[in-house]
Amino acid sequence: MVQKLAGEKDIASTTLNIPHPYEDGMAEEWIGTHQDRYEKGESLVLAIVLNGNGTLIGAIGLEISRDNDRAELGYWIGKPYWNKGYCTEAARALIQYGFDVLGLVRIHASHFRRNPASGRVMQNTGMIHEGSLRKHIKKWGKQEDLEVYGMLKEEWKTFD
Repeated sequence: MVQKLAGEKDIASTTLNIPHPYEDGMAEEWIGTHQDRYEKGESLVLAIVLNGNGTLIGAIGLEISRDNDRAELGYWIGKPYWNKGYCTEAARALIQYGFDVLGLVRIHASHFRRNPASGRVMQNTGMIHEGSLRKHIKKWGKQEDLEVYGMLKEEWKTFD
């Protein structure tokens, strides 16, 4: 199911690390890295599923920098589930977990400027727009501008 959802060109186009085409075996290889990286304290990647029936609709995670007590939030949602609030709900839950359970001080995220829907997710979690990085990333041979958002633990407490 990961290959089917994440393999859509529109998903890969708006993310930094999802390849296209998404070939057989890539999903299993990606999933196979999760446990070891979690046990090392490097990341936490979770499935986003529908309540009730457990249908996989996407994934969300934190890339953790323990030395700095911060993490980068990343996510993707399958195209049939866009604009339904699922990603915002998952992001809020993971941000709370990051601050309350992992003891993080800061969580940040970024999105391609041409993907404002991802920015709305960040805004809806209470993240603050911190700036723009012009032509910061090269995706499929084209330089991309990034919009950067962040939140501190004390800001979450006032937002939540």
